[in-house]
Amino acid sequence: MIGRAALLAMLVFAPLAARAHPLDLAAPLGPVELEVMGFRHALQEAIAAKDVVKLRAMYAESFTHTHGSGKMDGKDTRIVAALAGDPVIETAPVDELSFRPHGANTVIVTGRSPILNQGEGRHYDFRWIAVYVRSGGEWRLAASQATRLAPPPTP
Repeated sequence: MIGRAALLAMLVFAPLAARAHPLDLAAPLGPVELEVMGFRHALQEAIAAKDVVKLRAMYAESFTHTHGSGKMDGKDTRIVAALAGDPVIETAPVDELSFRPHGANTVIVTGRSPILNQGEGRHYDFRWIAVYVRSGGEWRLAASQATRLAPPPTP
């Protein structure tokens, strides 16, 4: 099991630091939250390495992602999109991040991220939710959903 100091160093100094999550060091994270942070980082690394075998093990068989448009993707479609470099919440920078553990085997993570609309070449803010479950002793991403936020009002 990875220690808190090692995890924080990995998240701060890792080559994917631009994708790491801002941590409020004053707010202690529990062991389950630290495990999920480590899993999220490993998922980002697997996407960057285009490691299909590892990614297939990291997403639950029944995984679904619901887009802001209402379109739903299953596990295979999501992995293909991530490997193709499509903007996904799994690799997006995070402005806000919170964890809500439900027992030792389920964690709901909510966040806010700027996501690039490739067609427009412009970023939009999205609020998202991801559900992580521990199955067979391993964390898996079970479901996610992203909702585009309305732009701030213009003065």
